Amino acid sequence: MKHVIVGAGAAGISAAKAIREHNKNDEIVIISTDEAVYSRCMLHHYISGKRNISELSFISDGFFEENNIRWLSGITATGVDTEKKQVMFDGGSEYFDKLLIASGAQSAIPPIEGLSGASGVYGLRDLPDAKAIAEKAAKAENIVILGAGLVGIDAAYGLSEIGKKPLVIEMSEHILPMNLDLSAASTYEVQFSAAGTKFKLSSQLSKVSCDSQGAIKSVMLSTGEELNCDLLIVATSTKPNLQWLSASGINTERGVVTDKYLKTSALDIYAAGDVTGISGTWPDAMAQGETAGMNMCGVQQEYCDFVPTKCTMSFFGIPTLSVGQIRMQAGDTEQSRESKGRYEKVVLKDGIPVGVILQGDISRSGYWQYLIKNKINTSNIPKPIWKISFADAYSIEANGEYKWAL
Repeated sequence: MKHVIVGAGAAGISAAKAIREHNKNDEIVIISTDEAVYSRCMLHHYISGKRNISELSFISDGFFEENNIRWLSGITATGVDTEKKQVMFDGGSEYFDKLLIASGAQSAIPPIEGLSGASGVYGLRDLPDAKAIAEKAAKAENIVILGAGLVGIDAAYGLSEIGKKPLVIEMSEHILPMNLDLSAASTYEVQFSAAGTKFKLSSQLSKVSCDSQGAIKSVMLSTGEELNCDLLIVATSTKPNLQWLSASGINTERGVVTDKYLKTSALDIYAAGDVTGISGTWPDAMAQGETAGMNMCGVQQEYCDFVPTKCTMSFFGIPTLSVGQIRMQAGDTEQSRESKGRYEKVVLKDGIPVGVILQGDISRSGYWQYLIKNKINTSNIPKPIWKISFADAYSIEANGEYKWAL
């Protein structure tokens, strides 16, 4: 049996591990545009100089040799022939019995006047982006980051560590709007501001101006304010890498469409990670890759870990975690508390926790994730919610046995 995996990111590598664990002798081939295996979550450490390329890796030295995996690095897949079971690329093709599409996603450039085609504009999605940003930032005097989501804030943090003072433009009222509430975000805003990062919140970019050579020189906000800019990092959104599948006949919508086993519409072809559009977190990509790999080996496994969405971060020594729904919706309630550099908030729907933010101390995160994922109703427990623990989920029978009580 020959397994071909397109992509050497979290999903692709996890799939390869699962395949090798279940089938010691099957052939495994990984095809990737990337020439190194690295964690995208750590790219800002490359910008800051804290990590080199080898230190970004999340696999062991000798991983491919030890697992008898043939890695075709620096090769971009250009198409799939589903009938002949071939993955095509410039200069050749590769036959497969089972194929995993794990080609990830790419930065999406918003339709802003003057932005398309301007030089000095980068996303922060892959290692070449990080290399280009690090090189350009060394001489840049006016660095602008568009988007204050996790990627944009990662970029700001990496730049601040080399003494740069970027300007971050964000259309929401606070940074990290998808991951944190105003209180938790404000803690980081204070720290970033003290390090020299500037923010334009509740603001939108409307136009980019370039010099006669096409290099970016300024950006204009929707208010008409013009700001000097010689390096622009676009961190607003991503889109799955689908263009190479356009002639394959494989069903795609926002991403590659899969069933609960991560099978695509084509026989013996699976998909996992960002290319599916299911979720955009590193742990989810790894879980999908593992599930797909098991199914490729004939070990039937459903992928059902769609919720809760989890995000962890740590800037300026302040760890933060958010899980699930962090903002109230109709009929929800919330409870929060703050003390000694610690902030906690839980959102509840009819007594069931649906989301939590922990900042300063994330030691109980596993407990909260369990409550949220399993929809445990806490309303009947005669304790403040902050005092509830796993022990409250059990009662002791007369014979001394533990019994699930919730």
